[in-house]
Amino acid sequence: MLRWGLQQGRSAFRSRPNRAASPRTSTVFDFELSAHEMAAIDGLDTGRRGGPEPEAITLEAVGREIPEA
Repeated sequence: MLRWGLQQGRSAFRSRPNRAASPRTSTVFDFELSAHEMAAIDGLDTGRRGGPEPEAITLEAVGREIPEA
């Protein structure tokens, strides 16, 4: 998914930029997905959310402090 996001022009690394340099993560730069692979991943979007709606994630619902992004 990281490679797919990068090829889509998206920021694949949200936090801790130093993690992008780790051996496990840096291999994402060693290859590219084919057009067929990109289309197959794009086709996985069903248009349905897999988790709760963002506004439903509250302190009361989660039961603990929610850190700011």
